[in-house]
Amino acid sequence: MMTSKTLSLPTTSRRQFLKVAVFGAGAAALSTVLIGKARAADLPHLTLDDATAKALGYVEDHTKVDAAKYPNHQSDQDCAACNFFQGGDNDEYAACTLFPGKAVHRNGWCSGYAPKPA
Repeated sequence: MMTSKTLSLPTTSRRQFLKVAVFGAGAAALSTVLIGKARAADLPHLTLDDATAKALGYVEDHTKVDAAKYPNHQSDQDCAACNFFQGGDNDEYAACTLFPGKAVHRNGWCSGYAPKPA
């Protein structure tokens, strides 16, 4: 004759679960940011020969943008002021979300420029 056994699982309150979930999500986000910043210095610099750089008209010196080709460019637009630039105030080169795996010059510019929110 077979008897059925019930499996007893430990009980976890909703509050305990949320604490663990929030802590885990925060730790994952922090590690992603720290690892991303550490690796940004190791990224190869974007070259003017890169296909995406050519498509977006990237230049390393925003004062040398072809005004006839990019009439929307303004003199105060550079990578350091762009929302896609991932560097800090003192970073000469930094990651850019428009050019994954490459670092752009802070004084550069491309047609994907979007101002940082105020």
